Amino acid sequence: MNDIHGLDERALDRARVSRDPRFDGRFFIAVRTTGIYCRPVCPAPSPKKINVRYYATAAAAAEAGFRPCLRCRPEAAPGTPAWLGTSAAVRRALRLIQDGALDRLSVEQLAEKIGIGPRHLHRLFIQHVGASPLAVAQTRRLHFAKRLLDDTQLSITEIALASGFGSLRRFNDAFQKTYQRAPRELRRQRRSSSLPDSNEVVLRLAYRPPYDWEHVRNFLSSRAIPGVERIDARGYARTVRIDGGHAIVCVQKIEGIDGLELRVSGAAPSLLFQLSAAARRMFDLSADPTRIALAFRADPLLAPLVKASPGLRIPGAWDPFECAVRAVLGQQVTVAAARTLASRLVDRAGVRISEDADGLTHLFPPPAVLAAASLDGLGITGSRIAAIHALARAVADGAIDFNGSFEEVVTALADLPGIGVWTAQYVALRALGEPDAFLTGDLILRQMAAADAMPLTTKALELRAEIWKPWRGYAAMHLWNAAGLAKKKAAAATAPASRGRSGSSLTSRAVSQSPPAARRSPRPRQPA
Repeated sequence: MNDIHGLDERALDRARVSRDPRFDGRFFIAVRTTGIYCRPVCPAPSPKKINVRYYATAAAAAEAGFRPCLRCRPEAAPGTPAWLGTSAAVRRALRLIQDGALDRLSVEQLAEKIGIGPRHLHRLFIQHVGASPLAVAQTRRLHFAKRLLDDTQLSITEIALASGFGSLRRFNDAFQKTYQRAPRELRRQRRSSSLPDSNEVVLRLAYRPPYDWEHVRNFLSSRAIPGVERIDARGYARTVRIDGGHAIVCVQKIEGIDGLELRVSGAAPSLLFQLSAAARRMFDLSADPTRIALAFRADPLLAPLVKASPGLRIPGAWDPFECAVRAVLGQQVTVAAARTLASRLVDRAGVRISEDADGLTHLFPPPAVLAAASLDGLGITGSRIAAIHALARAVADGAIDFNGSFEEVVTALADLPGIGVWTAQYVALRALGEPDAFLTGDLILRQMAAADAMPLTTKALELRAEIWKPWRGYAAMHLWNAAGLAKKKAAAATAPASRGRSGSSLTSRAVSQSPPAARRSPRPRQPA
């Protein structure tokens, strides 16, 4: 058999027998004698090796004729990494399918959107995913429906619509064929019968351990826009624009479990998959830390950093347009200053929601509104205002499509006045979830990658980072994190001597374990 995500058959056997949660979702185990496929962590007795088949994805196992295990619930596994294989077309198609593209488009239309023929797209999927695009989409629908069936009080009809089936009949037929039980029968058998009956939907989002929740939370907390976002002991909460109104989402860590909890209120069932996918992307839940660590283990610069912070993730952004605007606001200013500017912008151009949801009062302004908004008098420079207006017009007019390929989005953003390659790559890293996005012109990265006190040139850093592909985004995050820790340690060491000398001390400045801001100035800053 071929290797699966870099694991040969012997490694797959060891992972299966050990039930190591680090491999959960990286592959699936099918048993010929039962016709069932399971997660590597399934508590059922291990089958004989002769009866075992391995598949890279749940969709591949389903297309081979196996049905999901009701005990380990493959639908609850961490997502398969979006960068499966090496094909950019497959990565983009997977992202679109996860966002529901095949719920409204044909395979031919999806292939046209990506820029290749449908037959070639099918061949690429078989090569890299082990299943056709339609099989991937159908597995996505059924798995999400099973989660809603087990974890919510939504009606069967609402679940059918939320998971992308056009009708209740289609849903019942597909579910019966896959699980060999009707949806209502499985709901009667579910473990939890005491789920809250309210307008709030609660979903569990799994990840592969380790996961540095504290780093992600602190990163987002220092940048949270008052009124739009809130971070406290209850987790990260924010307002989200939806068709016809708004929703509130809240994400928090679940103690003792390798997962986060997503709470959604005010959204129609049909939007739940889209919202859960956005949450997974923002909190980088499909990352494979073991695979990333293996890629860096031979690098003398990154290996000790990964060992010190093995669960580091890339803190994402909920909305690409919002991320791009905030990146522009953060050029050449501190994190605190960028947050203040973003708050003023929301007060001026944002939409106030009808009720105060525990401190959440506004929606971030959409592109069309921001393109026409006056931003004078907010402390934003004229060049930044021009850049924000140009960005908003380009998105509103469709000149920039954040559903396009990584390369297309970066090129389109970098061509806008006042943005540049640094900001474009930063948006790709945080908002598009591109693991190989890399900011070669970043001063902190050039300093951290240098062998001496002299920073590398942009070209030298680009060459140095070749061996970090396709995980250069994680390399950047580790280097930024190390630089932030070193700066914090230095500030703490000099704090006693600096106190009392002036009205401000070194420790009074916001120090974060995170990257510098988008800039043209050589002075390192932190991002919005």
